[in-house]
Amino acid sequence: MSSFSAIAPGTDLPRHARDLVRMHDAVIGGGKPAMRPRAVVARSWSRVFETGLDPSGGNVRIPFPVEEVERRRRQSPLSTVIGDLTQIVAPVADASQLLLVVTDADGVILWRNGSARIRARADALGFREGSVWTESSVGTNAIGTALAEAAPVQLFSGEHFEQSQHPWYCTAAPVHDPISGELLGIVDVSGPALTLHPAISALVDTAVRLAESQLWRRHEQRLDHLRTRAAPVLASVSGPLLLVDDHGWVAHASGVATTGRVAAPRGDRPITVPGLGLCMPEQLSHGWLIRPAERTSRISMTLRLSSTPSVEVTGADSSWHSSVTVRHAEILLLLHRHGPAGMTVTDLGHALFGDADHAVAVRAEVSRLRRALGTVVDSRPYRLTESVDLVVETPGAERLSECAFVRRSTSPGVRALAT
Repeated sequence: MSSFSAIAPGTDLPRHARDLVRMHDAVIGGGKPAMRPRAVVARSWSRVFETGLDPSGGNVRIPFPVEEVERRRRQSPLSTVIGDLTQIVAPVADASQLLLVVTDADGVILWRNGSARIRARADALGFREGSVWTESSVGTNAIGTALAEAAPVQLFSGEHFEQSQHPWYCTAAPVHDPISGELLGIVDVSGPALTLHPAISALVDTAVRLAESQLWRRHEQRLDHLRTRAAPVLASVSGPLLLVDDHGWVAHASGVATTGRVAAPRGDRPITVPGLGLCMPEQLSHGWLIRPAERTSRISMTLRLSSTPSVEVTGADSSWHSSVTVRHAEILLLLHRHGPAGMTVTDLGHALFGDADHAVAVRAEVSRLRRALGTVVDSRPYRLTESVDLVVETPGAERLSECAFVRRSTSPGVRALAT
């Protein structure tokens, strides 16, 4: 049984559906149910209760017009893999009475595939192209709850908030851009509740893996194209260098061993690269050339912990000022306080969130920080890179412990600095 499945092999589906509907009615009516909802369902219902949606299913569906759906399709990277996803489901769609649905990151349904009969049943539910299937729009459902939980979700019958969705099961999982880590949308397989099979979870997992692998393959093709276009430039320069795309993915390396990615380059700010030190990116017509800076070897960074935190950076004959998110300011502050010893993913998770269950969130935040500021953070453990001299300013406070930013922080490790 998958960790996110709603049923186990051998489950009596009609009986389980009846039990869940009774549980739903008891909870909605303010009573004490004979069985408790699963944790993911309880969390979702708690969120949906606050929206004021009608559990009887009378909530209005106003789909986007066709023109907007087409625009979103054109902009979605998933448009390049929808054909591959359809091929997974099409052979079994009619026999299994299932529907493949793919949304964008806003929960807007962009594509559906299934038999005419199952699509007609979905239409009656408002489960069609252009409809928004977030929790705030249609209550607890696998698509909206997968978006809210940032994790795969399967729901069965009475676990849905709206009674009109009780005759259905739905299984959904997020799809991320393997290059940037950005959420691209949701892949969902839905169908009549009593046709749910434990293998549906594996089907959705396979679809997501296929989508992400195909996106990665297209990414590799773009890097090959970048190497070809930049070949004349590479042949004319000497010394250690990297050729990278706009996201910092390395298409070519010469004279330096590096991982597959560096910070996303920008022409107005230096970055540090292991093996090259401080570098000033040079923009080409289709990518970036990264070589060691000639006249400076360090970056001076000032972190201002005001109500709107910001950084000022000087290095490689340039300087710039930029606001940063509260979370990024907290990470910089924590790494500065821990010095060269740095912090592991677990350490940073405890400091930011109070537990060790947020490794994915920690890695994602550090990745976003690097894209915003350059490679100012080393990994394994996380620490400020050797070439960065960081100074922390606390406007309106003489000491860090008196700083309003520190005292208002929701991160346990930052709040502890106020003691």
